[in-house]
Amino acid sequence: QVQLVESGGGLVQAGGSLRLSCRASGRTFSSSYDMGWFRQAPGKAREFVAVINWSGGRTYYADSVKGRFTIARDNASNMVYLQMNSLKPEDTAVYYCAARSSADYYWRSSTYESWGQGTQVTVSS
Repeated sequence: QVQLVESGGGLVQAGGSLRLSCRASGRTFSSSYDMGWFRQAPGKAREFVAVINWSGGRTYYADSVKGRFTIARDNASNMVYLQMNSLKPEDTAVYYCAARSSADYYWRSSTYESWGQGTQVTVSS
């Protein structure tokens, strides 16, 4: 079983920055896992934000965050980060860290096996 714990959310003004962190642990967690970030705004479905492969050599982003958000990982400490710059009010959501051992369809939440509890990000206008 893999445990994921997010931190770093908060309230920020539009144009500001936040860095989210996700700590992974558990007997079955492997640094070979892909790690992703999703978000869910009130009344909306959970949506893909970004993913990074096991080595950190490949990253993919949703079009809505491309050029503003950066995902990174530190396998030595089992950490994943999401640096969010130029935040907009529409980025307001609960952000979730997720892990998976598969390799296909990275944008589909159903391909991720483990999830964190989420951290709230609120961007004021």
